[in-house]
Amino acid sequence: MAIMTFHTAKLRVKELADALNVDESDIIATCAILKIPASSPLTSLSIEQCKKISDFYENEFSN
Repeated sequence: MAIMTFHTAKLRVKELADALNVDESDIIATCAILKIPASSPLTSLSIEQCKKISDFYENEFSN
């Protein structure tokens, strides 16, 4: 998986989904697993939250 660099303080769920090439609903489900509040594709995520989510996907697909 490619290393992502973010240039803003926040990303929306839909922007992160595009960057990770996954469905928005998968990001929202992952947020639930990681205890990150996100209820729609327009929910804003901090860079730290985005990193947790992308790390989760990296670990899931590297195994």
